[in-house]
Order: sequence, then structure tokens, then C-alpha cells
Amino acid sequence: MTRRLPPAPTDQYVALPEARLVTTRALLTARENLADTINARAMMCLHGGAGFGKTVAVTSCLRALEPDEDIRRITFHARPTTRAVRHELFIALELPGQPPRYATEFDHLLKNTLATHPRTLVLDEAQWLSSDQLEYVRYLWDDPCTQLAVVFVGGEGCHATLRKEPMLSSRIFIWQRFTRLTPDEVLDVIPLYHPLWADADPADIAFADQHAAHGNFRNWARLTAHTRTALHRTGRTHVDQDVLRWAFSRLGTGS
Repeated sequence: MTRRLPPAPTDQYVALPEARLVTTRALLTARENLADTINARAMMCLHGGAGFGKTVAVTSCLRALEPDEDIRRITFHARPTTRAVRHELFIALELPGQPPRYATEFDHLLKNTLATHPRTLVLDEAQWLSSDQLEYVRYLWDDPCTQLAVVFVGGEGCHATLRKEPMLSSRIFIWQRFTRLTPDEVLDVIPLYHPLWADADPADIAFADQHAAHGNFRNWARLTAHTRTALHRTGRTHVDQDVLRWAFSRLGTGS
């Protein structure tokens, strides 16, 4: 799937009214790393477990650069061929006409296009890329005329996948690993994430994290949605452990 950066309302994993983007240490670090990578027209890799907030961090940080920066994103959901990567780039760059039939002609077109002005290419779920496709990205970036910054974003396997390619990994300007929120970070950021948690007892927030969310933002999004439903249906106004246990039962985890 190719596109420019998605609109801000789609950042949340679930449709959750009043949810806010919260500034974590990882997001602040990503903002600096992305800015430095783009200024250097370099490549970086941002990786970590599912639900840790990688894609939201990248899109929210890069969105602040638009329209000054030409940013294109490709998301991979299966292992592509190199030909498929060429076609994804053709679509992402919004090139006119039909894609060229022959690889040499296709490569010439892509390199000429990438040489016209600076661009940033975000490759999401980059762990799906094989050696040939990673080498192709490096080939485009290495061309002295292209003005390309590349951001690889991926799950736990992304780091290992890129590290297996010496020619590519030696060119990665910045590596950043996203991890779970620590218990202290949870208490700092979750009350800011949604009004539902703003007045919650910190002990209840810690209880929810320990039994269900585990420092994972995607888990917190689901838990918040179910807790919001529980409050609405019971007529309660504040989170407590009874409400949380009902929400846990929907998540298939916790006590």
C-alpha cells in the first residue's frame, strides 16, 4: 500500500474519541533522529515490538515537516518482489503513464525522478523486505544524483533483517529501538493519553498495566476503549478495579 502520510485522526489504533498523542521519550528521540537523518539525506532504522508506537511516532513527527518536505510512504504486508517494489515506488512517486516494462528503463526513470528534488521515503513493515529488495533500495539511495532520505520502520525482525545486509547496514545513519513503556512512564503519560485516566488512581493505572497493557500503547488503546464502554454501561464515572476486570475479560488476558 502506497500513499503520502495519512491524516492525524487515523493515528489511533482504534476509533477512540478524545485520545491524544502523548510525547514520550521515545517520540522525542525519534523526532530528533528523523530530523537529523533527513537533513543528512541519510538512512535510519526505527524498530521494535508490535504496538510500541513506532508508526505513530514516525508519521506524527514527519507530518510536522509537510509540505516543506516531500514524504512518501510504502507499507508492506507481504514479501514483495523487486519488480513489485519498483511498481510501489512508481505509484508512491505519482509518476504519469504506465510503468516501464524493462528493469533498466524502470531504474533509469526512478533515479531521474529521485534526482529532481529532495524526498523522504518511509518503508513501513520493512522486515518483509528480502536481501534483493534491500539491495535495490540501497542502489537507489547510493546513486550520487538522487536526493533521498530513507526511513525503515519495522517490527522485532527488522533490525536483524537489515543487519544481515552489510552493504546496507553499514550505511544506516541512526538505529533506534522502541521498547515498552516503563512503569514510571505509564504513570506519567497514560493520564495524558485519554481523559478517562486523568483522574484515575495511579494504583489502578499500575494495576491495568501489570495485568493487561504491559507498557504497550496498542494494548492501552484497546483497554481504554473497553473501559470507556464499561463506564457507559454501568453508569459509573470513575475507573476502578471492578471496571478494569470487566475490560480485561474482553482482552482475553489479565485476572
